[in-house]
Amino acid sequence: MKNIKWVFVLYSLLALLSMFAIGISVGLRSVIGILASIALLIIVMGFGFKTKKKMRDEGTL
Repeated sequence: MKNIKWVFVLYSLLALLSMFAIGISVGLRSVIGILASIALLIIVMGFGFKTKKKMRDEGTL
């Protein structure tokens, strides 16, 4: 835990916010909000996994 990878902290916070947005959209009964939040979650998680693979291949992880 000596070297914090801040990009992963950012990705996890963005994923958390999109999960919060899903819950808020369900509470508001907004289908568009639910679908947009799920799409955002998939995109953010995809970028996170892509970045992790890239860093692992480069040996910086």
